Amino acid sequence: MTLQELQEEHKASLAAVAAASAPEALDAARIKYLGRNGLLPALVKQMKDVPAADRPAFGKELGAWRAELEAQLAAKTAELRQGAAQGAAFDATLPGRWRAEGVIHPVSRVIEETAAIFHRLGFSVADGPDIETKFNNFTALNTAPHHPSMDPSDTFWFDPETLLRTQTSPVQIRTMAANPPPVRIINPGRCYRRDTTDATHSANFHQIEGLYVDTRPVSLADLKSTLAYFAREMMGPDIGVRFRPHFFPFTEPSVEVDFTCHVCKGKGCRVCKQSGWIEIAGAGMVDPHVYRHVGYDPEKVYGYAFGMGVERIAMIKYGIPDIRFLYENDIRFLSQLR
Repeated sequence: MTLQELQEEHKASLAAVAAASAPEALDAARIKYLGRNGLLPALVKQMKDVPAADRPAFGKELGAWRAELEAQLAAKTAELRQGAAQGAAFDATLPGRWRAEGVIHPVSRVIEETAAIFHRLGFSVADGPDIETKFNNFTALNTAPHHPSMDPSDTFWFDPETLLRTQTSPVQIRTMAANPPPVRIINPGRCYRRDTTDATHSANFHQIEGLYVDTRPVSLADLKSTLAYFAREMMGPDIGVRFRPHFFPFTEPSVEVDFTCHVCKGKGCRVCKQSGWIEIAGAGMVDPHVYRHVGYDPEKVYGYAFGMGVERIAMIKYGIPDIRFLYENDIRFLSQLR
């Protein structure tokens, strides 16, 4: 290649860069002239074939060409990037971006609604840690040392005295130990048990426990009326509620509270095991042994306690057939619960 032909190729490469209107065209020009098999590297290799008298001028032209071409490529790259950024920010022809309105998760919504309902009855909200002591979670709640709930197959233990709480009842122990009666609280929170996951059970779930202790007489009738009022306010006037005798270490007498099944409306199905009912809460009058553990005189105070599953309430309220739907974070499912 002669010096004149070299100068013509120089001008042609600059023109190609100037004409590039997209990153793809600019990259093609770079590869053509500066790539591993491009024209400039090939001409450098051919320097040995240039007559000795022409080599200085030929080499000078090659150096100038490379420097100018690289500068033009850098400038054009910056120009195209700036244009793309401005176009993305100000292109009025682009369609608008629709952003879906977020929704409150049904578990959070049930907790908020429950707190509002019990607030109207004079209850305040209390809280406590997820990691609890054996005393607060079991001993103070009158749980026998041999009770099966203390077995490692049922409870997540860190060591012999520390565990992930199996219920939110320890918050009641903490509250009574720190405050004289009257005490009227609900305490929502996470709980942890080694349950086998199925349509109505999970190893990680939420509870809302309630406690009312006073120096004036409080009866089981007060407890039943409170929970019946909650059921009507949360589920509507058509919800069915039943109370069944039961046993809990920390209440005496004790009852289990059931709501009519959300799937079959009380007719019987797989979810309710053909009974027509789903267990929602355990409740009863606070056992005197619990009062002694927190420093209350059982002869001078009266009270009841209850605990209910948040997920099960959500399942009934929103017609959710499987508790696992609440934990899968499927936007298609959650967007239906507006």
